[in-house]
Amino acid sequence: MSSVELTTKQEIEDFVRGTTFYGTGGGGNPQRGLELLYKDLRDGKKIGWRDIKDIENEGWSACPFLMGTIAPETKEIRKKKIDFGFIKKITDNPLIDAIKELESYSGKVADVIVPVELGGGNTPGPLDVAIHTKKILVDGDYSARAIPEIVQTSPHIHHKNVYPITAVDEYGDVGIIKKATNNRVAERIGKLFSEGAFGLAGEAGIMLKVSEMKKIVQPGTLTRSLEVGRAIRIAREEGKDAVQAALKASKGYLLFEGIVSNKKWEDREGYMWGEHTFKGSGKFEKRKFKIWFKNENHISWLDDKVYVTSPDLIEVVRKKDAEPITNTNLAEGDEVAIVGMKANSIFRTAEGLKVLAPQYFGFNYKYVPIEKVVEV
Repeated sequence: MSSVELTTKQEIEDFVRGTTFYGTGGGGNPQRGLELLYKDLRDGKKIGWRDIKDIENEGWSACPFLMGTIAPETKEIRKKKIDFGFIKKITDNPLIDAIKELESYSGKVADVIVPVELGGGNTPGPLDVAIHTKKILVDGDYSARAIPEIVQTSPHIHHKNVYPITAVDEYGDVGIIKKATNNRVAERIGKLFSEGAFGLAGEAGIMLKVSEMKKIVQPGTLTRSLEVGRAIRIAREEGKDAVQAALKASKGYLLFEGIVSNKKWEDREGYMWGEHTFKGSGKFEKRKFKIWFKNENHISWLDDKVYVTSPDLIEVVRKKDAEPITNTNLAEGDEVAIVGMKANSIFRTAEGLKVLAPQYFGFNYKYVPIEKVVEV
C-alpha cells in the first residue's frame, strides 16, 4: 500500500484508538489527537501518510514530539501556572512551531515528518504538523510503541544525535538545545523546558537526511495502528469479543483480566511515575497483577513474581470493548484486560536492551522475551 488517507471521522477514531493501543499507557492524550484531526477533517485537509518505499531518498526529515508528564493537572499546578502568567494558550499544536523553529535554526527544510513514537496524542500530533506544513508523513516511527525517553528510539540505538532540538510551549516560549553532552542529557534538558511550562512542550529534532532516516525508521506502524483500531471497532459492531479481536490483530497475548484495585502515582522530573494493582476476575480470579510505569508501562508482576517487562509492550484496555486506557485516565474500579505484545526486534538487541530493559529503570531483573514468559 503506497499511501493511506483518512477521509471520515470513523477512520480518524480507528487510527487514534490503534495508536493509543500501542501507547502502552502513555503516548499523549488521545482526546487531543482526535481534536486535532477532527478539525483537519472539517477544514477539508488531506489526512494521511506515505509508504517509506514511495518516498524519495533526497532531502531532509525531522521529528516533532511532545515532551513532558502525562500526569493529571492538579489545582496546585493550575494556580502556579496562573501565578507565572500561563493563562492564554496561543497554539493548539506547538509541534508546528517547533518544526518551523528547527528549520529556521538549522537552515534546512524538512521534506518528511517522522513521529518519534506511537500514541494517541504523539502520533496524531506529527500528522497534523505534516498537514499544516505541507510535508510528507512517513508510515513509520522511531519506537513502534510509546517510550518515556528519547534514548529509547532507533536513532539513539543507531548512534545518531537527536539534537539540535527546538522547544515551544503552548504559551509561545521558545528554546533551542544547540548541543548536548549526549542524547540522554538532551532528553533531560528538554524535560526541564516542559517542566518550566508545568506540563508539555512541543519539541522537534532528529533532523536526518531522508536516506538515513529510511534505514532506521520502524516502517508500517501507522497503518498497523489503523488496522488494530479498526479491528476493535468492527468486533464491537458485530457483537464479538473486542479484546480477542485486539489480540488477533496485534498478535498479542492476554496477560490478565480483572479490576483496578489500587492506583499510586506522582508527578516527578517531568514524568508520571506510579503503580497500578489489579484484582483478578474470570479465569484469573484469586490472582493479582501489578504494573509499574514511568509515563508508559514497563514492569509487570503476576502474583508478586516478575512477569512481562519492557521492551515488550504492556497495554491496559477496557474489558467490555477493548478501548485502550492511558495511565492518566485509568481509575480504581475499572474492569480491564491486560494485553502483552512483542517489541520490535531492534529493541531486543544488546543496544536496545541497554535503554529499555528493566535494569535501565533501576530494577534488578533480566529481560525475558514475552513469548517465553507466557509459556511458563
